[in-house]
Amino acid sequence: MSSTASPARLRSIYRSILRELPPRPVLASPRSPLRNHLRASFTDSPAASHAEAEQIVAYLRSQRLYVTLIERYNPGMDMADDERVRLTARRVGMDLPELYGKRKKS
Repeated sequence: MSSTASPARLRSIYRSILRELPPRPVLASPRSPLRNHLRASFTDSPAASHAEAEQIVAYLRSQRLYVTLIERYNPGMDMADDERVRLTARRVGMDLPELYGKRKKS
């Protein structure tokens, strides 16, 4: 592979990075500092670090997939303890008594 990348390849890498970042509403606010920095790094020295940019894309994809898998296989991770106990009881076919819910709220 040559040391310089074509403008089309660099544009593709840049767009891949932007796709992996959290979405933002279109035209609702100015670009974030991260997006400004990315744009500047691609316009100032486009051929200098395209391999590094490809590694960033791979890392961001892996992180997104990791978060997706954590959320999928640990569904109660962000639940309150009361809700987790109630759902665990329902999973085995039991309902918690009303007293339990009222006692915890007071």
